[in-house]
Amino acid sequence: MLTLPHAQLAATILFTLLLAFFFAKVEVHIEGQHGWAANLPTWRIENHILLDLFWGGRAMTGYHAWVFSCIALFFHLPLVFSGAWSWHGEARVLASLMLFWVAEDFLWFVINPAAGWRRFNPQFASWHKTWWWVAPADYWVFLALSGVLYGWWLRGAGA
Repeated sequence: MLTLPHAQLAATILFTLLLAFFFAKVEVHIEGQHGWAANLPTWRIENHILLDLFWGGRAMTGYHAWVFSCIALFFHLPLVFSGAWSWHGEARVLASLMLFWVAEDFLWFVINPAAGWRRFNPQFASWHKTWWWVAPADYWVFLALSGVLYGWWLRGAGA
């Protein structure tokens, strides 16, 4: 039986995927065929041990520093508006944020006329340093963590 928390979860996931689609469209217009801000007028840090540990070995760019921070703040806005922050609410936000970035990154390839399915691979997407099977390692890790956090949120929501 579909309970209110299950319906909220379904709505959260669908809306997150819709947001990911829209932001992927924005990024296609910003980056064009050059992923990971390769040709944008922004600063870049190519190599650093902290990038290896926390960023999957990718370059840190000014563009990504600001975009990731902005999107994270947007996802937290409902908690601020409601004035009802909780660990379970934070779990839902973080799960949605992880799902958003995986979906947005994948959709960038799918909807980008200069990329497409054929370029969703380690040779073209060199900014994804580690691939497991058919997708970047980050995708698998973030989707698993997202599932765990959504599950924890559901239990806290009384599902």
